[in-house]
Amino acid sequence: MTVPINVVTATEDHSIRFHQYHLEDMGRVRVRKYCEVEDREVANAEIGKGYQLTKDQLIPITDEELRDLQLPTAKAIEIEAFVPLESIDPIRIAEGYYLQPAGQVAAKPYKLLVQALSRSSKVAVSKYAWSGRERLGPLRVKDDVIVLAAMRWPDEIRDPAELLPEPVELTEDEIDDALALMDSMTREDLEGPEFEDTYTDALAKVIEAKREDKPLPEVSEPEAPGPVLDLMAALQESVAKAKASRGEDADVHEMPRKKTTKSQPAKKTAAKKSTAKKASGRRPRSA
Repeated sequence: MTVPINVVTATEDHSIRFHQYHLEDMGRVRVRKYCEVEDREVANAEIGKGYQLTKDQLIPITDEELRDLQLPTAKAIEIEAFVPLESIDPIRIAEGYYLQPAGQVAAKPYKLLVQALSRSSKVAVSKYAWSGRERLGPLRVKDDVIVLAAMRWPDEIRDPAELLPEPVELTEDEIDDALALMDSMTREDLEGPEFEDTYTDALAKVIEAKREDKPLPEVSEPEAPGPVLDLMAALQESVAKAKASRGEDADVHEMPRKKTTKSQPAKKTAAKKSTAKKASGRRPRSA
């Protein structure tokens, strides 16, 4: 079954962004594209792609060569299999895209795929070409629209083993208290002021005040840091408060006191920087 579709970005970025300026005269600081051989700035029309094979050898690659790659996924989204959604590790899920039927001819096969996915407990795993390489992506349904989520390949996921702490022992009572805290904080949705972007709102107020030449919003003084609390003791206190608020027995388990040991300096793990690229508008493909 072939379904002509358009790929439409499913997310929007509402972050407040800044430009760089020269502090002395507020002149705009720009990044210019410069040719180091001719010692001059070049226009976008003069710029192409290339793969650096060695220090002295560059392999030029044209846009036409990329478009003509002999891949079934170069011009289509191929469904490879159907799997349970829970079998896909969430850390592999990246950007999301809506798949829009491309014209009336695609309406019936598109609706058929929507109905089949909606009635199944599985998602369709597809393969497609995007941003210079093939990717896998699950197809699922949201509000009667097919959603494609980009998936990272296993070699793009860092091994978390290096981040693990030293082995520790936990008692069943400690685990039960942690589960009780989770139960007391469980809710059905993510609605409410605690789930809103207060940083962007505060930053917008600063920009508005500076634009109107008004005093900046007052900042409340942060509370002085208190003594470092034992994590399990704080956990017990939270569980007790949650139970008391529900009129339940607020008794909690007595936790064994831990022996204090000389702390060792933690090893720093260099975080890899990644660059996020925005998807460009609409792109006709087939599913």
